Amino acid sequence: MKKKELSETEEDYLRAIYDLTLEKGYATVSDIASRLNVRPPSVTDMMKKLGEEGYISYEAYKPVVLTEMGKKAAEDISHKHIILRDFLRIIGIDDRIAEEDACGIEHHLHKETINRLTKFVEFVEKAPRHPRWLEHFEEYIKNGKIPEECLCEDREKD
Repeated sequence: MKKKELSETEEDYLRAIYDLTLEKGYATVSDIASRLNVRPPSVTDMMKKLGEEGYISYEAYKPVVLTEMGKKAAEDISHKHIILRDFLRIIGIDDRIAEEDACGIEHHLHKETINRLTKFVEFVEKAPRHPRWLEHFEEYIKNGKIPEECLCEDREKD
């Protein structure tokens, strides 16, 4: 089956199925409806569509199962969300806002951007200690001034 570009809504459904399956071991139409704050008939319609496209196996009144293609797509979507959320947290965004913003942004970034953000987040998380430049950034956010120790000699002369 040929993989097509997923809509934002389709991505949200796949991620909900994926997350519910990780949390509970299964995902039902009512679980998905509750997670996405939509009505069960809307979920049923989307399950039929995602089933026709090969992302899930769906039978009425049974748990929804991601196919290999659906699982791969959901893992990619989940990865984008986690990286964006973690990046936003690194730069000092409140957890609740980082979560909300990641949900909106995850649908609109190029793969190259996600790859670079992934490397950035990994770098910061693996740094032996809190990077000094993040402390400088926090200081800049608070007072709007770049700390003196960040300014290079050439800039100080200007």
